[in-house]
Amino acid sequence: MSMATILSPPGATMSGMDASELLTRLCDLIEARRWDDLPALLHHDFVCRYVHTGEEFGRDAWVRLNADYPGFDHLALEDLVGAGERAVARCHVTGASDASGPDTDGQLLHFEVATFISARDGRIAEMTEVWTDVAQTPPEGTRPQ
Repeated sequence: MSMATILSPPGATMSGMDASELLTRLCDLIEARRWDDLPALLHHDFVCRYVHTGEEFGRDAWVRLNADYPGFDHLALEDLVGAGERAVARCHVTGASDASGPDTDGQLLHFEVATFISARDGRIAEMTEVWTDVAQTPPEGTRPQ
């Protein structure tokens, strides 16, 4: 459990937090499944862009996407770098697969996500995320022998 979780009760104000603290807090809340506390971290005109799919979400839609995502299991903050109003994190996420195929149903899937944020007025205003499946194999002939 991070210090942000210990020091911030449900519904606490986020004023005074820099981007690194905001991003740490965001990860803590997601891991704890405290979906109702996420909007307090997000600016009223928050936008999240998914580079890998081209999708864009506003504050309420992004919170709902996370709260309703099927099979979410665990989010672990692996690395964080930030200064002032900008921060980036790399997280490892696990989730149970859905019924998309007979060989994957119920298996624990592993993903990595890079999350880049910009803060404004003590809230996360912009977020860009890049998700990848960690089970990918590099294309043949693309690595030195």
